[in-house]
Amino acid sequence: MWSRRQGRLRPTVCGVEELRRRRREQEAALRKARREQQLVSKRLLREDAPEEAGEGCVAAILGEAEVQQFLRQAQRGTEEKEREGALVSLRRGLQHPETQQTFIQLEGSMRTLVGLLTSNQALLQLEAARCLHELSHSEQSTIAEACLPATSYLLTYLSGHSSDFIELCLYTLGNLIVESEAVRRQLLPQGIVPALAACIQSPHVAVLEALGYALSQLLQAKEAPEKIIPSILASTLPQHMLQMLQPGPKLNPGVAVEFAWCLHYIICSQVSNPLLIGHGALSTLGLLLLDLAGAVQRTEDAGLELLACPVLRCLSNLLTEAAVETVGGQMQLRDERVVAALFILLQFFFQKQPSLLPEGLWLLNNLTANSPSFCTSLLSLDLIKPLLQLLPVSNVVSVMVLTVLCNVAEKGPAYCQRLWPGPLLPALLHTLAFSDTEVVGQSLELLHLLFLYQPEV
Repeated sequence: MWSRRQGRLRPTVCGVEELRRRRREQEAALRKARREQQLVSKRLLREDAPEEAGEGCVAAILGEAEVQQFLRQAQRGTEEKEREGALVSLRRGLQHPETQQTFIQLEGSMRTLVGLLTSNQALLQLEAARCLHELSHSEQSTIAEACLPATSYLLTYLSGHSSDFIELCLYTLGNLIVESEAVRRQLLPQGIVPALAACIQSPHVAVLEALGYALSQLLQAKEAPEKIIPSILASTLPQHMLQMLQPGPKLNPGVAVEFAWCLHYIICSQVSNPLLIGHGALSTLGLLLLDLAGAVQRTEDAGLELLACPVLRCLSNLLTEAAVETVGGQMQLRDERVVAALFILLQFFFQKQPSLLPEGLWLLNNLTANSPSFCTSLLSLDLIKPLLQLLPVSNVVSVMVLTVLCNVAEKGPAYCQRLWPGPLLPALLHTLAFSDTEVVGQSLELLHLLFLYQPEV
């Protein structure tokens, strides 16, 4: 992170090098934790018809005989409505884990269901897909693996014409992906990456949101950095994802949230972040940050943090890349506008979502670590006092605020002169009385920098 000019340090300063070493280790651990934190989850689409919802009864657990009966009716019924009704009953029964186990243990059950999935009758096909969707929501990997015979058909149907059916297939695939490595191992050679790349050009918002979900599940696989992300980076997906994050009237918050998390997982893999920077990722994310700050000023919508969190993480991680300097990444961000926007978001988090303050401060730390211009923006916009107001929030926030101030002080005498004394003196005297050793240590480090560059302190 930030570094001082070694030639100007005195080796006898009490423990400052040790304090710096410990802080860097803590920052590395923090970054690693943020890289590894995932949002593995499953989603369930249930849109019962009004007549079903109005029955007022909970779907019953089905025994083996009932599962066999419904499958037989669905396969051999004389009337299409009878066949569809049998699948509806089966689907509702599959909401129960007990029925799911009965189903997969019944010989030929999945073969029959896949046969109905490939039927030329649209309603039967849809209900069979809904049955698979119920199975995909199970937390048992054995059930996900029992669905393996259906995955190639689900992929094929992603190129269909019904947006509702494509959405259902995407959520089902996303659920299966997260549960079983065997499913992922089968889907990759079957062409899931090209299939998803084709879906991203859909004009339907619901399809794009479902696509973002399925892709995020794929990106969180433990084998993703070696076996999945290189294929994704070689496709058109990254460019399209960045387009989905472009501010403007076409930006859809739900879609943007999904793809921002996808981008976060790709960046955290560190497979080829220079490629993303070359595609303009910093510029796109910086503009989106400005847009979010504007939205915060216009609305009280608490849902904005859902997008702010992954955007802040993406920017923070990208700024740690050595490639940022070589490809002019810093120039992709406009100094004062980005800093001002970040402080608007910090004030919003302070009032509405304090748990996100470390995310914003982490970005501010990475912005100021190696950039005198960002430090100058912090001072010229008179943002030191608002920054100090965050100190009482928590020890974690206090350490990060003090770290940002160290970044500024490290830039030399001119910066220290503008920091001191002002509101910094009483704030530092207060933090020195904290019981938390990290806060006190960071306060001492800041004082050391002030003594170093401004002896009259």
